[in-house]
Amino acid sequence: MDRLLTAVLDAHGGLENWAKVTKITAQMSLGGPFWGARGWPDVYSDQTVTIDPHREHITFAPFTGPDRMSLLELDPERVAITTLEGGLVEQRINPRKSFPTGFIDASTPWDALQVAYFTSAAVWNYLTGPFAFTYPGVEATEIAPWSEDERNTWRRLAVKFPESIANHNADQVFYYDQKFMLRRMDYSPDVTGSPPVAHYTYDPKRFGGFVFPTRRRVLLHDANGVANQEFVPITIEVTDVTIDRA
Repeated sequence: MDRLLTAVLDAHGGLENWAKVTKITAQMSLGGPFWGARGWPDVYSDQTVTIDPHREHITFAPFTGPDRMSLLELDPERVAITTLEGGLVEQRINPRKSFPTGFIDASTPWDALQVAYFTSAAVWNYLTGPFAFTYPGVEATEIAPWSEDERNTWRRLAVKFPESIANHNADQVFYYDQKFMLRRMDYSPDVTGSPPVAHYTYDPKRFGGFVFPTRRRVLLHDANGVANQEFVPITIEVTDVTIDRA
């Protein structure tokens, strides 16, 4: 295993402890102009997010209504809207293929299932990292460090995800500070036209023995990797995380 990844895993709670986790429940809100441009402003205010950390299964509640939730699962890849009791409202198999081409950030609308798929795949990966980097088919290798500014140099992991994990895109880069805390991640979501994203993380806190960032800001970066700090399409705030163990 890559030496940087080993240090990051240890700093976030340890791989052996992670193997015992059966469920993660997070309280979070997602904001920013991105959601209104899709036609769903405030759809992710005050969410309860529940995931299985060892297979890609995640729910958001409430979703589009007080008595509804969204569900993403794989094998086969399926996104659904259900009642809180589990009754099916609507679903889509192979949802990634449903997204419109010619994406325009300020105006391309999505339906509810597309919104649910994009967010669910993203957040499952956010909450399982860095431990998901050890999952079958995932490759993680340290690459050259990055100088964020005159004071901060961050080490970086290049991570390649297999098709078996729904994610923004296959090749991503993760940046870590001297305490091995995640500070930034770069990716290019396929379903939004593959823009160059610089996703910053802040205020890591320990919940149930594991470390999670509690504040995230999703920005865009230029060809040199420098982020535009003046425009924040997506914000994520995490207020609590509960860990269930075997």
